[in-house]
Amino acid sequence: MSTFDHSGLIKNINQNLVPLRKSQPDAMQAFGQLARSAMAEGAVSAKHKELMALAIGITQHCSGCIGFHVKALIKLGCTRQELEEMLTVCVYMGGGPALMYTAEALSAFELMSADAVSA
Repeated sequence: MSTFDHSGLIKNINQNLVPLRKSQPDAMQAFGQLARSAMAEGAVSAKHKELMALAIGITQHCSGCIGFHVKALIKLGCTRQELEEMLTVCVYMGGGPALMYTAEALSAFELMSADAVSA
């Protein structure tokens, strides 16, 4: 099992972006609004949108994306079965490299789910 700390990575990313949020507030607020609008419930559910975002993060090899979107999926009640079915599509479309990040996503889901239960 991976020992990669996605919760710590999310925290570090957020901390490292504080200066950019201060120096470029309009751009950072616009990005935040884009994210909120894109991920809002609509004809496609927020959970399905998060599954798509995680799939893109996996196939783009983005550990930060994996952390943020796994965290969101847990909050939205994503099941392990839903996650695993989506991950098989990632492997189908992304091959071996996607399989490596799939393992990372599974580990993040397990660890962050356990953290959510104990919180």
